[in-house]
Amino acid sequence: MHRRTLILSSTAVCITALAAPLLTGASPGSAQTSSAQSTDPENTIDLDLKQGRVVIRLLPEVAPKTVERIKTLARQGFYDGTPFHRVIEGFMAQGGDPSGTGTGGSKLPDLPLEVSQRHFVRGVCGMARTSAPNSANSQFFIMFAPAPSLDGQYTIWGQVVRGMEYVDAIKRGSGSSGIVNDPDRIVHMRVAADVK
Repeated sequence: MHRRTLILSSTAVCITALAAPLLTGASPGSAQTSSAQSTDPENTIDLDLKQGRVVIRLLPEVAPKTVERIKTLARQGFYDGTPFHRVIEGFMAQGGDPSGTGTGGSKLPDLPLEVSQRHFVRGVCGMARTSAPNSANSQFFIMFAPAPSLDGQYTIWGQVVRGMEYVDAIKRGSGSSGIVNDPDRIVHMRVAADVK
C-alpha cells in the first residue's frame, strides 16, 4: 500500500520557515474571517474534537469533486473515530485514515487533483495523496502555518472559520515524520445541514 501523505521532500527545507506570520489573508478568528463565515449549512463542516468544535467552510467553487467526497464520507460517519496520525509542529495535522497508518482510505475511487489559485495558509484544509497527483481519497490535513511550496500541488477544499484554537491543541507527533503515538481522534465530523 502507498502512504497518502504530504510529500516533504520539497517542503522539508521550508519547515523552519513555516512558523512565520501569515503571508496572505487573515488569521482564522480575526474579524475579517469571522465576518466571512459560511452561512450555507450544506457547505459547512462541523468537526468535533475532544477540545471543541471546529467549523470548516467548504469550497465547492474551488474543488467540487473533493467537497462532494468530504460531504459523502462525513454523512456516512466515515471520519468518526479516525486519528490525526501525523501532526507536525508549525506545519499541519493530517487525519482521515481509519487504519491510522497513512496508507488507508475509503472504498471510493481516488480523486483527481483540483488545482486552484488559493494558497496554503493557516487554517486551510487540503487533501493528502501519494506521489501520484490523482490519488487523494479520504485523508486530509489542516495547516498550522503557511506553506507556499504546497500551492498548486494539493487540492484545497476548505478553510477553518471557527475553532482554530482546537486544531492548535491536537497532539503533536515526534521527529520530522510527525507520526503520533496515541493520537487525538475526530469525535464527529458532520455536514452542518445534517446536525439537529
